[in-house]
Amino acid sequence: MRLCFLVEERYRRDGMPQEVIHRLTAWGHQVDVLRPGSSLMRISDAVQAGSHDAWVLKTVSGGPGLTLLEAAASVGLTTVNDARSIRGVRDKALAAAIGRSRGLPVPDTWAAARPEALAEIPDAEYPLVVKPADGSSGRAVRLVPSPDRLTALGPELAQEGMLIAQPYVPNSGIDLKVYCVGGELYATERGSPLGPDPEVRGRRVALSPEVAAIAAEVGTVYGLDLYGVDILLGPDGPVVVDVNDFPSFKEVPDAASRVGRAVLELARRGGTGPCAVLGALPGPVRMPVQLPATVGGTG
Repeated sequence: MRLCFLVEERYRRDGMPQEVIHRLTAWGHQVDVLRPGSSLMRISDAVQAGSHDAWVLKTVSGGPGLTLLEAAASVGLTTVNDARSIRGVRDKALAAAIGRSRGLPVPDTWAAARPEALAEIPDAEYPLVVKPADGSSGRAVRLVPSPDRLTALGPELAQEGMLIAQPYVPNSGIDLKVYCVGGELYATERGSPLGPDPEVRGRRVALSPEVAAIAAEVGTVYGLDLYGVDILLGPDGPVVVDVNDFPSFKEVPDAASRVGRAVLELARRGGTGPCAVLGALPGPVRMPVQLPATVGGTG
């Protein structure tokens, strides 16, 4: 197969996707790499019907790679993930609206182009979590305990563009990161950006049927095949706090091979195939589980 990877400069030397590219090449596939943030390219030449079996995107939020991926999709090329689905999770305000409307346990979310507009949020909703709508990797996530603190943060927040705010969900300070790859779910624990030790990095953990059902439903709701989802275990149950269309897949065993095989299978099928398997153990278990009533809670 001939594949095209769009890799932003930030990820030029990262294990993901470089290890996947090396693995695919070792298996005898041709992999072309485009770096949309650093090179001039003639779009009409780069994006041609039939030029590749699939295009894969690993780029920063708001980077130029998504435009190229959408251009590839417009001429009928298979993209991993679906280009329209990626747009739906890169914008966190849009992702929150989609998730809530489809019954995922996503917190109430306010969006504002200017930080002073957030002052209209009722005092009873504090503390708030405020972050850029195009943020990633925990960048610029702030816990705002009071309206006075929001006012004080105004100059900093004004540099972040579109903002979203959500009520803080009390939790242990540990997030669950659930990865979907090749129709299987894997979960790890990690320190929350707002927790006492955000540098805590993961160990694989068991998935309860409830959390596994929510994680699998994320793929269906957003139309994603390869993805990661951050879930907090709050006092009222699991809460979806972030969705990533092409994460690092850390702690997934033999991640490069698994992701590589998933990319090849999606290329053969022409895309589509979000996770439908749910696991209650650290290793993936292929067993259907009825979605529990908590899917659709307010979080």
